[in-house]
Formats: sequence, structure tokens, C-alpha cells
Amino acid sequence: MTTYDVLFTIAGAISVASGLLAVSTKHLVHSALWLIVSLGALAGCYMVLGAEFVALVQLLVYVGAVVILVLFALMLTRAPVGRSHEHDTSLMQRAAALVVGAATAALLATVLISAFGNHRTRVNGGTTHLLATRLFGSWVWPFELLSALLLVALIAALALARLPIGRGPRQDAAPDPTHETAHDTVKEGAK
Repeated sequence: MTTYDVLFTIAGAISVASGLLAVSTKHLVHSALWLIVSLGALAGCYMVLGAEFVALVQLLVYVGAVVILVLFALMLTRAPVGRSHEHDTSLMQRAAALVVGAATAALLATVLISAFGNHRTRVNGGTTHLLATRLFGSWVWPFELLSALLLVALIAALALARLPIGRGPRQDAAPDPTHETAHDTVKEGAK
């Protein structure tokens, strides 16, 4: 076992463990923070594999944009910072989610092992200039649409955060006659 194997195993274990913590914690903010750790460890896996460009894109796009956007959305929409009782699930729901997740992982592992098996895949080396030309040449419009979608999501979170809490659409309607104000109490006491 080489040093690269050990480093890859450590980074992979950190990524899997923090991913499990991200989906199992009851705190929404903690979940987003564990997701940052998981995606950062995955970037470490890419670094060990020699894909420095992919690791940098992983950090910039996923950790630097997507997770930060999730954190902004949580802060701006006044999501509960502590434990969220609204998101508590029953034991049956957790068991069903565990079964579906394990079945998906098993299916993915089966497909990948049957496709590649013990064969080593040789990747033709290229430069980042060639990759950038292909990525921003033919894939520039999906990339721009994704950035516009993230911008719209951030603006929508800001708009939702500006809405008053607990007010319906018609708060300026006539006051409730059964609701007594402090001014009415003072007038009755003066009589």
C-alpha cells in the first residue's frame, strides 16, 4: 500500500463520514457545514488522484458557491438555527430512507464494478487550456444558465427574507372590534 493509497483512503473516509453526518443531523446549519467538510474531502480525493483542476473546480463551485448559497438561504429565510422539530422523522421513514440509500449505493457499485472491473483505465493527458476550450466553448450556455439559476435563487431567498413574519396578505383591513387597545382602556378609565 503506497502513501497515495493511504491518503486517498483517509480523504474518502472523511468524505463518507461527514456526508453521513450531513444527512443525519437535526440542525440545518450543521448539515450544511458537514456538507462543506464532505465536499472538501472529496476535493482531497481528486488531488491524490492527480486531478488538480477538478479539485479546484470542486472547491470553487461546490464549496465556494453552492454550499455558501445554501447557508445564505438558511440565514435569509429565517430557518431555525437549532434543532428543527418540524423536520423530525419517524423510525419508519428513517428505515425506508436507509433502505433506498443502500439500494442505490449497491446498484451504483454493481454497475461500476461490472463496467470497469479490475481493468485500469488510461487517461490521455491534456492541458487545462484544452479542457477550458471544450468546457467554455461548447458548454458555455449551460454554465451560464446555471449561474443565472443560482443568482435567481439568491434573489428569491432575499425577497422571502424581507417578508414580514406572521402577517397575512390583508393586515391593513379594519381592526377587530373585539380587540381592545391600550388607548380604549385609558378612555374607559377616565369616564
